[in-house]
Amino acid sequence: QVQLVESGGELVQAGGSLRLSCAASGRTFSSYAMGWFRQAPGKEREFVAATSYNGGTTYYADSVKGRFTISRDNAKNTVYLRMNSLIPEDTAVYYCAAARAYRATVRTDDYDYWGQGTQVTVSS
Repeated sequence: QVQLVESGGELVQAGGSLRLSCAASGRTFSSYAMGWFRQAPGKEREFVAATSYNGGTTYYADSVKGRFTISRDNAKNTVYLRMNSLIPEDTAVYYCAAARAYRATVRTDDYDYWGQGTQVTVSS
């Protein structure tokens, strides 16, 4: 069992930056692929970014490519999402997720554990 706790979400102006963190419990964090997803009001949850178990492979949604960076620190059992050049369309609840797999994956169904989410609001 893995428990995930996100933090770092807040209200920010367009053009600003944030760094989200996701702290994981358990000793096997380094064997999980990790991902970030988001859900805006009235919309389905969508993929944002993913990383393999060792950070060697990363994937990004086209809408965030070049602006967001996913990284992980296995010694701290933490995965991060650095978000730059934020736009109002980035407003959503951001969720961290863990998959019992080494390879990074963009599929929601591949993820086994989910955090409770952290709210990011970007004002224009």
